[in-house]
Amino acid sequence: MHIDAATQLLLDARHSGLALDWRRLAVGDAETAYAVQDAQLRRLGPVGGWKVGSKGDGSTPGCAPLPQSGIQPSGARLAGQQWRMRGLEVELALRVGRDFDPGAQLPDEAELRTVFDAILPAIEVVETRLGHPPCGNPWAGMADLQSHGALVTGQPLPLPPQLSLRTVEASLVIDGQPITRTSGGNPADLWPMLGWLAQHCAQRGQPWRRGQIITTGSCTGLQLARGGLLVEAALEGVGPVSLQFAN
Repeated sequence: MHIDAATQLLLDARHSGLALDWRRLAVGDAETAYAVQDAQLRRLGPVGGWKVGSKGDGSTPGCAPLPQSGIQPSGARLAGQQWRMRGLEVELALRVGRDFDPGAQLPDEAELRTVFDAILPAIEVVETRLGHPPCGNPWAGMADLQSHGALVTGQPLPLPPQLSLRTVEASLVIDGQPITRTSGGNPADLWPMLGWLAQHCAQRGQPWRRGQIITTGSCTGLQLARGGLLVEAALEGVGPVSLQFAN
C-alpha cells in the first residue's frame, strides 16, 4: 500500500471516530510503518514527544511520535467521539532539557542524563484507530502511532541519582476504586532503550528538541475506563497524575 493511502485511511478514522478495518491497512514492515507515522504527524501538527517500549529481552524497541496537541496536563478532561477504547497505561516519562542529536554514536546513561532535565508521572491513553480485533498485523498497529491517543502528565521532578523501570511502583485508581498496583511492571532496560530511541529519531531526521516528553512504556499493563469516571494514577516517589473522560 502506498504511504499516502495508508496515512489517509488512518487520519480519516481518527477524525471520524469510526474504526478502520485493520485488514485494509496493508503495511508490511517497520520502515513503512514509521514512514506512515511521520506522514501523519506532518498533518497532525508538531511532534511534542515520543513513546518507546521494549520487552526487555534484547529485541529491538518500537516507538512512535506524539502530537503536541495530545500532550495534556494532569486534570485534563477528554471529550469527543474519538475516545472509544479509553485504554490506560501508567508510565514514567522524561523531559528533554536541550536539543539533542547523538550522531553516529549510541549515547549511554551518562550522556543521556545531561539531556533530560526532569521525570514526570504520566498516563498514556491508548486509543486505536483499527477495528475488527484482534489485529493480525503488528505493523498496522505501529503505523497507527502504536495506538496512541493522548499523554497526560503530572508535575516534573529532577532526575534522581538512580532510575530504573524495574523498580518503579505504580498504582491506578478509577472512580475511587483501586484497580492495580505494581512494582517493576515494566521490563524494559531504561537507558539502553532511550539510547536506541535517541539514535533512531535522529536517523529519521527528527532529533529530540528541548521540551519534548519521552514516555517509556506501561508499568501497569493496559486497563480500561468508562466515560465520566475520574482516573487517578501515581508513581511512588515521582507523583500523581489524573484525567477524566467525558460521558
